[in-house]
Amino acid sequence: MGASGEEAADSEERFDGMLLAMAQQHQGGVRELVNTFFSFLRRKTDFFIGGEDGAAEKLITETLSHHNQLAQKAQKEKAVRQEAEQREKAERAAKLTKEVKRGESDAEPRIKELTEEEAERLQLEIDQKKEKKENESNDVPKGSSVPSVESSESSKQETDEEEEDEKDKGKLKPNAGNGADLPSHRWTQTLSEVDLAIPFKVNFRLKGKDVMVDIQRRHLKVGLKGHSPVIDGDLYNEVKVEESSWLIEDGKIVTVHLEKINKMEWWNKLVQTDPEINTKKINPENSKLSDLDGETRSMVEKMMYDQRQKSMGLPTSDEQKKQDILKKFMEQHPEMDFSKAKFN
Repeated sequence: MGASGEEAADSEERFDGMLLAMAQQHQGGVRELVNTFFSFLRRKTDFFIGGEDGAAEKLITETLSHHNQLAQKAQKEKAVRQEAEQREKAERAAKLTKEVKRGESDAEPRIKELTEEEAERLQLEIDQKKEKKENESNDVPKGSSVPSVESSESSKQETDEEEEDEKDKGKLKPNAGNGADLPSHRWTQTLSEVDLAIPFKVNFRLKGKDVMVDIQRRHLKVGLKGHSPVIDGDLYNEVKVEESSWLIEDGKIVTVHLEKINKMEWWNKLVQTDPEINTKKINPENSKLSDLDGETRSMVEKMMYDQRQKSMGLPTSDEQKKQDILKKFMEQHPEMDFSKAKFN
């Protein structure tokens, strides 16, 4: 029975440490390493003379062909994956740009003129609602009060918001992309990446030579050449510079894509000079957990669950586990009195 793919990979990689150590000692690179390997076969084995004529050459050719095919296949898969990632980044940038434009248009006041027929219909609806409200108020006896579920829930929500405001005072509510809409820029995030859009009010189409974008591991600088940068500050956390990118959308908006190094945390700001967002109000469903490996995904889902539980004042998964163990212990020992015990 053949070995599974995972077992085959482990078997193939088991000598990597030794071979890497050997490769590092060969200043001449791969050619010198291959020469050393064949020298070993010549001096210490009967590889070249132990079989039929041409057997050594045949084995080398077949092995070379096999690994060449694997390398070509891996290269093609990598190219397809990179193309899909680039396409996804471009779509995300276009979506971000569209949202920025929509935000700008929504900020402009819009007045709609009604026709006489629409105005009459609107006035009729207002009169009907007013009449219905008066009838309902007349049906309620004086001095009596009717409890309202809606008002009760509204009161509770207002109380919760007041408590939350005290605890997270000054923090912004995240936008639909789990980031923030600021006067000069808009940013969104998932657990693994951050996207930024900066609209520039210029009367010409921007080109690469007009823009200055400097992405560093812990610092970001974006602006127009010859002008003060719009963003120039330390990032909330480190990013992978080689996997980050930027482009110009519609000749007016610069979009920047950043790949997080730590893919298990939410950023509460883009750069240190930005106002902080309330990460408790982040919507985890917007993040692509499918991009994570099984182990990391489980850890992230646990983290997100614990975050939601804490925000609602409920026990985390670890606390629940402890409570379950304690409950089981109490059931197994009914003779013990736990009424005055305090547990943390």
